[in-house]
Amino acid sequence: MTATVTLPVWLFVLILAFAAASFLSHFLMPSVRWFFRRRMERAVAELNKRLERPIQPFKLMRRQDMIVRLIYDPHVMEAVVEYAEENGVPQSVAFQQARAYAREIVPAFSAATYFGFAIRLARGLSRGLYKVRLGQYDEAAIAAIDRKASVVFVMNHRSNMDYVLVTWLAAERSALSYAVGEWARIWPLQSLIRAMGAYFIRRRYLNPLYRRVLARYVQMATREGVTQAIFPEGGLSLDGRVGPARKGLLHYIVSDFDPRGGRDVVFIPVALNYDRVLEDRVLIEAGRRGERRFRARLPVIAGFVLRILWQRLRGRFKRFGYAAVSFGAPLSLAQAMKDEAGLTTDRLAEVLMARIRGAVPVLPVPLVAALIRDANAPVPEDTLVAQATEAVERLQAAGVHVHLPGNAPSRAVSEGLAALSVRGIVLHTAAGWLTAAGEEAALSYYAASVEHALRDAATAKPLPPG
Repeated sequence: MTATVTLPVWLFVLILAFAAASFLSHFLMPSVRWFFRRRMERAVAELNKRLERPIQPFKLMRRQDMIVRLIYDPHVMEAVVEYAEENGVPQSVAFQQARAYAREIVPAFSAATYFGFAIRLARGLSRGLYKVRLGQYDEAAIAAIDRKASVVFVMNHRSNMDYVLVTWLAAERSALSYAVGEWARIWPLQSLIRAMGAYFIRRRYLNPLYRRVLARYVQMATREGVTQAIFPEGGLSLDGRVGPARKGLLHYIVSDFDPRGGRDVVFIPVALNYDRVLEDRVLIEAGRRGERRFRARLPVIAGFVLRILWQRLRGRFKRFGYAAVSFGAPLSLAQAMKDEAGLTTDRLAEVLMARIRGAVPVLPVPLVAALIRDANAPVPEDTLVAQATEAVERLQAAGVHVHLPGNAPSRAVSEGLAALSVRGIVLHTAAGWLTAAGEEAALSYYAASVEHALRDAATAKPLPPG
């Protein structure tokens, strides 16, 4: 037992390495993890005191625990058996496929990343690129929502800036869990998005096992009160309009909802609009081709970012006009089912999309774009001001939020024309303003975001005096 053993140096180093790894994994790391876990729990407890909707325990679960809970859910296990029988594969193979889907979907929320980094980044980007305005917002109605209810923000999708803008504006209320498409599954963006609590979805993937796993995750998160944010259009608008809803995520929520008790689900419509959409040219081109494939090359994106940084360093950068967010009237799913027997997902989607359209803010560029697009000849600026003044009066009478710089239609027209002309979308001639050759699609893209509001306001009956 006391004899000397001679070992090669490499073997001795290897034994020490294994011993150190064993010590770290069995003794040191559990204590370190416990220490940091306790600190994180105390930080979250303090954070929840100031949040209107506290972070739910489900959202704070370890990712691996959440994955296990999801794949062993009875509904998922039933789907595994069905998939194995239908495809003639062993159940163990189908189970491993379900596990892979769960690992792909489940987020890894970090309160420190979300509130310590993401919120600051979102605020900096939003204020740095746009003059941000909060439009229609019924604070009393939103504050009256039951604190135990699951809140789902239902938003139109104009730009990838939507994530950034709403994350910042909702920072004092709760941490949002977004449904994010495949575009974001690239390194290192994927890890950051997961840490912010977002979950990835394959929008056009029809595998029934994947759909069942995704459905159960959404239903579990909703039942546990996680505040979510979804884009029911299923992708960025290619023509500027608020499009019809793709009802997948809504159907998952509605089909699992029990109106007789438990946690209510409250949908909050959110409408966004911009004086300039960063991806407008890419989206217009995709719409022209008739396919949702965005050919945005990395060198082009990098060049755009570097150009903005260079302009900021030289003090010559001008923000891209206004970005505005409006909140529509909340809709309680329990109350909606009481009011309308046999409420379907289709009907719910129609109501929510109508509320989103009704809340879309009218900004200078979309307003001016609509006025010029509808003209058959060059329009003098004073004529545009008169038309804008009349349109604004009708819009405001109809309850539409219109942002007027300095509360003056003339200034809105001036700023709208300046923003469109600097990009070559409109031209000024001796006879007035007109659409530049080849820019009809770009002008229509911005006009389309408010055309429904202008049309509805023009046909609405005037409100009674007082």
